[in-house]
Amino acid sequence: MPHNDDVPLPRFPETLPRPSADYVHLSSGGTSVLVDISGTPTIVHWGAALEDDADLLRSICVTSRPQRVSGGLDVTPRLGLLATGAEGWLGTPLLEGHRGAGGSSLVLRLVRIRREGSSASFELHDDERAVTATVELAVSDSGLVRQRATLRNDGDAPFELTSLLLGLPTPWDASELLDTTGHHLRERHPQRRDFTIGTHLRESRRGRPGADASVLLAAGRPGFGFETGLVHGIHVAWSGNHRVLAERTNGGESFLAGGELLLPGEVILSPGAAYESPWILGSWGDGLTELSARFHDEWRARPQHPTRPRPVTLNTWEAVYFDHSLDKLTALADIAAEVGVERFVLDDGWFMHRRDDTAGLGDWEVDPSVWPNGLHPLVNHVTALGMEFGLWVEPEMINPDSDLAREHPDWILRGRDTLPPVARQQQVLDLANPDAYRHIASRLHALLDEYPIAYLKWDHNRDLVDAGSGSGGAARVREQTLAVYRLLDELKRDHPGLEIENCASGGSRVDLGILDRTDRVWTSDSLDPLERLPNQRYTGLVVPPEMMGMHLTTPTVHSSRRTVTLELSAAVALFGHFGIEWDLTTTDAATRERIAAWIRLIKRIRPLIATGHPVHTDLADPALDARGIVADDASAALFVITQITSSAAYPPARVRLPGLSPDTRYRLRLLPAPGDSGQSELEWAQADIVLTGTALATVGVRPPTLVPQQAAVIEAIRV
Repeated sequence: MPHNDDVPLPRFPETLPRPSADYVHLSSGGTSVLVDISGTPTIVHWGAALEDDADLLRSICVTSRPQRVSGGLDVTPRLGLLATGAEGWLGTPLLEGHRGAGGSSLVLRLVRIRREGSSASFELHDDERAVTATVELAVSDSGLVRQRATLRNDGDAPFELTSLLLGLPTPWDASELLDTTGHHLRERHPQRRDFTIGTHLRESRRGRPGADASVLLAAGRPGFGFETGLVHGIHVAWSGNHRVLAERTNGGESFLAGGELLLPGEVILSPGAAYESPWILGSWGDGLTELSARFHDEWRARPQHPTRPRPVTLNTWEAVYFDHSLDKLTALADIAAEVGVERFVLDDGWFMHRRDDTAGLGDWEVDPSVWPNGLHPLVNHVTALGMEFGLWVEPEMINPDSDLAREHPDWILRGRDTLPPVARQQQVLDLANPDAYRHIASRLHALLDEYPIAYLKWDHNRDLVDAGSGSGGAARVREQTLAVYRLLDELKRDHPGLEIENCASGGSRVDLGILDRTDRVWTSDSLDPLERLPNQRYTGLVVPPEMMGMHLTTPTVHSSRRTVTLELSAAVALFGHFGIEWDLTTTDAATRERIAAWIRLIKRIRPLIATGHPVHTDLADPALDARGIVADDASAALFVITQITSSAAYPPARVRLPGLSPDTRYRLRLLPAPGDSGQSELEWAQADIVLTGTALATVGVRPPTLVPQQAAVIEAIRV
């Protein structure tokens, strides 16, 4: 029988035979994880649900064990839960540490299993090195796999932990890798490569994931896409330094692993102290759409997940930058309310000495030279119009040119006597310093107590470089990250209803560690709709659409200088938390009515976006992009087809619309009109057309003939 109890396992001398094959089977949400515990606990299956049959499960464990081969060890090693080199594992060790100059050899033996439902914890111990590890493994109702480990020092001397990773096996025929990379204004763009023998390693040493970070590392069958192809992927739910790797060995092992990247000396455990790793989250599916749905379902099931309709937001940054004028901002608020905006956010420039981005960070008091009566006149005007008020802050940063830095230069993170390299004329405030933490927390609480602030746009505009503190400048990225988590948790606890946006130079901190504490992410500082298409597609592998900030931009995009239509910008921003980044005081009445029409549409479809599942069509034509949101019960869907460049076909070929219930019949409607393309009317758009989900997914429909940089919106309603 599998071990389901909470009793110690007997210790067996190495000279005696081990117990007969045994296993732990966890299953929920269409996913199974099978752990062979006949020796070193080893995950032998992660993926499609297995029948809960003891003989079958034991047989899978037995048939997964490798044989002895010439030139190898007498017992061929496998990827155990915390595989180490001392066990004979010759791949990347999952656990490494030492006591001073010696004691780096670690061999952990299973001593106890605790089991509850579809979760289990495995306690492993090394008597010789006096350390205990507990690996938590769970399969959630969404079918997402969660894995976390805690390492405790049971010895009398300090133990330095240098690396702790957690791995999940992948099928041997998953021979293609997908991850994402990028830079500021171009985050989370995909890259693919063959999954060959060796290690593909991605690291973030930026103190945050970074604009170049991979939001997901996935391995799948060659050619896997969004619609089809078995694929497995992992995400590290951590907002500091991290590592993800894909490794394939010549011994037939293939796996994904991830965890926190620990800097030298960052985790030295005193006797009795413990280290807890971040959660490593794993999902799988027949195509990336199914894989991402597990992440979305998991996140939406949290008690703190935002459930009220996502307020249409106007952010003032690209409208006024640092030019704060009460008359200008109240005029902007008037027009925002007129077109249907529900939340007005005052961006950077409101606090002491902040006339540009070179000074003032840390001085979180309203600047009386700009706001002689405080923010009250603006806040009162905004709330009287029926809108919520939001405010930009960057609490983790400090300008050397600030009163706070002049008073407390010791509160700046640094590994040496000199300051780290400068970025945006700012440094990082050491929030792991209790005094610095209390100061910043008190200023934020004071602002939230004085003004009815419903929303904080929380920015983080530079990487952490040489981030040390204390005597000798010890590395402090981990403690800084945990301090930020505590501060966010404290503000949420003490100010019920407060919403926080996670922004970091745009999308440089997109992970489910920070998003477990915030209400949305700013996906990118680029509002260019064509640049946003891949950014939003791959951010959505992990982040639910209602948590992704997507804004209508100005006719000339500030970041790329591309000229775009209102309709293209709005259509690309449709499937997320909708907002506006535009000086509406420069618009005429006709333009405002077009904006208002899009806002009316977004308010109508908000329930669909908040509960439905994104789908993406795998297209052969790179000139087109087709994506949609399908209701959870498949009763309705909305699709956007974007003409990026001119197509080889003219008029365009049919486009499939996947994700709907196969045998259900749907009425199609084109809305709103795609604009004047100079072509004749599309016949089906003028008729009462009804098609089945199968027909839409396999045969498709002819989209409107669009000019490049134009989009069409198609609605499907169950008949």
